[in-house]
Amino acid sequence: MRMSRQFGHTLREAPADADTIAHQLLVRGSFVDQLMAGVYSYLPLGRRVKRRVEQVIREEMDRAGGQEVLLPTIQPAEIWETSGRAQSMADVLFQLSDKRERAMVLGPTHEEVITRLFQDHASSYRDLPVTLYQIQTKLRDETRPRNGLVRVREFTMKDAYSFDVDDEGLDRSYNEMFEAYRRIFARCGIPTVAVEADSGAIGGKGSQEFIFLTDTGEDTILLCEPCDYAANQEKADFVRPPALEAPVADIEEVDTPGTTTIETLAEYLDIETRQTAKAVFVMADPREGGDPFPVFAVVRGDLEVNEVKLMNVLDARALEPMTDAQINAYGLTAGYASPIGVNEALKVVADVSILGAPNLVAGANKPDTHLRNTNYGRDWTADLVEDIALAEEGHLCAHCPDGVDAPLTARRGIEMGHVFRLGLTYTDPFGVTVLDEEGEQVMPTMGCYGIGVERIVAAAVEQHHDDDGIIWPASIAPHDVHLIGLSLDRDETVATDADALYDELQNAGLDVIFDDRDERPGVKFNDADLIGVPIRLTVSPRNYKEGVVELKRRDAEEAEQIPRDEVVARIRAIRQDLLDTLVP
Repeated sequence: MRMSRQFGHTLREAPADADTIAHQLLVRGSFVDQLMAGVYSYLPLGRRVKRRVEQVIREEMDRAGGQEVLLPTIQPAEIWETSGRAQSMADVLFQLSDKRERAMVLGPTHEEVITRLFQDHASSYRDLPVTLYQIQTKLRDETRPRNGLVRVREFTMKDAYSFDVDDEGLDRSYNEMFEAYRRIFARCGIPTVAVEADSGAIGGKGSQEFIFLTDTGEDTILLCEPCDYAANQEKADFVRPPALEAPVADIEEVDTPGTTTIETLAEYLDIETRQTAKAVFVMADPREGGDPFPVFAVVRGDLEVNEVKLMNVLDARALEPMTDAQINAYGLTAGYASPIGVNEALKVVADVSILGAPNLVAGANKPDTHLRNTNYGRDWTADLVEDIALAEEGHLCAHCPDGVDAPLTARRGIEMGHVFRLGLTYTDPFGVTVLDEEGEQVMPTMGCYGIGVERIVAAAVEQHHDDDGIIWPASIAPHDVHLIGLSLDRDETVATDADALYDELQNAGLDVIFDDRDERPGVKFNDADLIGVPIRLTVSPRNYKEGVVELKRRDAEEAEQIPRDEVVARIRAIRQDLLDTLVP
C-alpha cells in the first residue's frame, strides 16, 4: 500500500474523550474512528490489524479441532424465551420486530442459535464430540460504553461451542480450548492470567477468564502469590477475619445519634467494625422474569456485600438499591435497620460471617438507636445463609495449605476471553438429545468459549507502545515493513530504486506500506513510529550512493545499514525472529 493513496490521516493530538493509551494511539494512528458512543469504524490500517488477529484465532481454533460456521445476527425472540435469557439479558438486548410484528433480537451471543443448529444436524454419539466456532459481530446495548474498544455496543467476537456425550468429554473439550486460548494470547503478544470467574448471564457450572493485567482495566482481580490462586473479585472466596469471641450477652437498646454508617457507629461506641452487623436493602429483579422483590442482606460490619454473589444466591439478573419510598413502605429505617422483626415480605439473606459472631451491634429499626448484643439464631434468622461477602486486598487466601496465611493482592485487569462449562444449561430447555452407544437417548453437555477481537487489539497497544506510538507484535501488525522514501520528488534514481525495493519485498511475500508522500522526513519518521510497524526501511539519496538501505526495528534504539542486495533476506530473518518470540 502506498501512503499517498491510503485513506485516513494521522493526528498529532488525541481527542479529548480518549481516556486510555490504546484509545488515544488507535485514533491518532488512523486505525479507528468513533461514530457514536461504543460504535467504531475501522479504517484500512485498523482493519488489517483486526484481520491478522482473526487469522491467529482461526489457526489456533482449527489446530484444536474447531470447525468454523457463521450464525445469523438477527434471531427470533422465541428462542431467547425458551432459554430464559429474554429476561436475564433484557438490559443489553437490542429488540425489534419485523413487518409481521414478529419479535426479534440482535444477537449479543449465540448459545441459543448454536443449540438449535446442533439439534437439527446431530442425532448420535457418532456426531460427537464437536466444537463449532465463528468470528462474528455482536450487539449489546451497553449502558456505559467506555475505554475505547474495551466496552462497546458493536464488537467482533470469536465464540465457540463444544458438544460432548458426557462430562468427561466436556472436560477434554474445555481443556483443549483453554490451551488454544493460551496460545492465541501469547501469539498476539498479550500476557494473560487465567482466573476463576462468575458465569453471569451465560450460565453453566463454572468458568475462567483470561485477564490482561493493566491499571486501565475495569475488573478487579485478586491474586495469591504462594499458591497461584487467582479470581475475579466477583467470584473470589477468602478467609474471613475472625470474629471477636465473647460470651453471649443480653440484648440492650442504646442511643446512637447521627451514626448512620458502620464507621461512625464503631467510633461512637468505641468498638471494632467487626462487632457490628451491616444492613443492605435492595430490590432484586428475578432472572426468569416476574416482579422485583425486596431483599434485606446482612454482613458483618468489617466486610462488604458482593452484589454478584448476592445476585447468584437470589437467582436475580439485577439489584437496585431501594428508593426512599420503598424503604418506608417496608418499615425500614435507613442507617438504623436490622433483620430483627422486619417485614415478612423481605427476603433476609445473611453472610456466613454472621454465624459465630456473637453480640453484634445492629440497628433498632428506629432513628438514632441501635441494639447491642444481637445474636443470630436467638434474636433473628435468615431465609438464606450464604457466602455473599466481597473479597478484598489483604484478606487471607482460602486456597493455601494449612499453616500458610497469605494475603490476597488486588490488581486491575481487562477480560480478554472467557471459557465456560455450560453443562445442560441450553440443551435441557431445548430438549436436545442424541443416541448413545447403547441406543439410549442422552442429553449432550456443552462448553462455551469467547474472545473479544477488539479487546485483543486494544490490549496489544496497551502492552506494546512507547512515547512515540505503537510497537505492534509482528503477528498482528498492519504491515510487515514500513518503507520510507526520502527526496523521491527530487531524485528520480532514488525514486526508481524505492519502487523496485517495494516490488521486491512484496514479491518475497512481505506486506509493505510505502511512504511515498511528498512530506518532510520528520513527518514520515513520526508517522512510522506512531503507526508502529515492526520494521522500518529508509531509502535516501545518501544511502543509495553508499549501496545500502537503513533498517530500524521499531523496538530498537538505533538503526543499521544493510547492503541493498541483502535487504529481503535480512527482513525475512528479522520477521521470523520476531514471530518466534511470540510462540508459547
